Amino acid sequence: MIRNMYIQNGELVTILGGKLKLRHHPFKSLRFLIFLLILFMGMVPCLILRFVVLRSNESHSVSIRMAEIQNQCTILCNQLSVLDTLSGDIPETIDAEITQFSNIYNGRVMIIDQSYRIIEDSYDLDAGKTIISGDVIKCFEGETVSNYDDRNSYIEVTSPIQGTASKEIVGVMLASVSTDNIVDIQENLRQTLDIIIITVFVVLIAVGVLISFYITRPLNRITKAVENMTESYEEDDLHENAFLETIRFSEAFNKMIGRFKVLDESRQEFVSNVSHELKTPLTSMKVLADSLLSQEEVPAELYREFMGDMSEEIERENKIINDLLSLVKMDKTSNDMNIEMLDINLIVERILKRLKPIAQKQNIELVFETFRTVEAEVDETKLSLAVSNLVENAIKYNHENGWVHVSLNADHKFFYLKVADSGMGIPKEAQEHIFERFYRVDKSHSREIGGTGLGLAIARSAVIMHRGAIKVYSEEGEGTTFTVRIPLKYVANAK
Repeated sequence: MIRNMYIQNGELVTILGGKLKLRHHPFKSLRFLIFLLILFMGMVPCLILRFVVLRSNESHSVSIRMAEIQNQCTILCNQLSVLDTLSGDIPETIDAEITQFSNIYNGRVMIIDQSYRIIEDSYDLDAGKTIISGDVIKCFEGETVSNYDDRNSYIEVTSPIQGTASKEIVGVMLASVSTDNIVDIQENLRQTLDIIIITVFVVLIAVGVLISFYITRPLNRITKAVENMTESYEEDDLHENAFLETIRFSEAFNKMIGRFKVLDESRQEFVSNVSHELKTPLTSMKVLADSLLSQEEVPAELYREFMGDMSEEIERENKIINDLLSLVKMDKTSNDMNIEMLDINLIVERILKRLKPIAQKQNIELVFETFRTVEAEVDETKLSLAVSNLVENAIKYNHENGWVHVSLNADHKFFYLKVADSGMGIPKEAQEHIFERFYRVDKSHSREIGGTGLGLAIARSAVIMHRGAIKVYSEEGEGTTFTVRIPLKYVANAK
């Protein structure tokens, strides 16, 4: 099997066995996007919660430990305050408590006198040395300072020692306590949260896959149904009621298919009518020609009679073809309007003058009534076709000694043309079809007078191309009235 591949618009196209198959990028898949959205909406809150819990637990643990250390420092400072001065050695009882404090909290305690000299160090490393730091200076000014160094994992607290008698600050206690146990607790909590998040991630993957399949399954069924319908309109209507959106889509799709069916039926009927209308004159001419060929020594008068009949059939065929060409030309040049500001009164008068001889043959009174001078932006050729067909139909489908009244009026936005006649009228059930191509109310009468069934279709197309509207009012046996409304100002691409 031959397989060719190439890139088109950033997508891989495969030609397999002569069939074109487009491979879409997976990131364009609705199922994949739904899956990612579920994963994102589930993981982001989990990650935020993990960060908040870790930070909150660390802050809470540190604040509790810092409060404990501050309390212990305050107790020791109160015991040292009775000395009033730190010039001598620290009593053994207080020294023991300092050592015990250092062991319990795994920290280091230093006692600093007013000259910033370390007189006591629980680690026995810096006794006798001088220490000057911002926290110690602040503490000598009466401010208790507490700091947490998360990078090195320790808490540092400075607490002032006040003399009992003088109430002056005679020294400072500096305590540095390790927070390794808090770090261990944080690490254990972090591992627990990570396990929970990984579990949630796995669950979200499963849930995301299931939900994305569940949501897109109706769309897949719709796609399959549409693919089946492309073969034929005879398939059942689409009914997908999984979601409100799919219900609306099904309804809209069924309406569209209904329109396609109507258009397809109209196309088939149009082709059938065209074939029939073009075939009928040809059949008549063939019958006449065969009749002449089958006879010997045919009189000249019969030849002339048959040739006259054949000429009429040729003329009829020519009229059908001309009307068809007019319709086709309108369809192809619907966006190619030759718009000019023209005198509508003058256009209508010219048309009535040309059709007046036809009306006189049937002794039909042709009257034109105008209420004002009307100027509008129109395509003269197309508007003339519409008016000519309406007036000519009113004359042809009329009674002898009847009348045709044409009136023209306008307001600030539209001009109105009305063509009324005293003819045979149109049945109610036929009025919605009269603008269809080749539709005839009375087929036998239409053929007798040479009608093609295309006149009203041409008129309607011309009016619509001017962004106008055409309506019919008729009672069978009481005549027919056509009303046309067209804007004075032509608006291109109007909807």
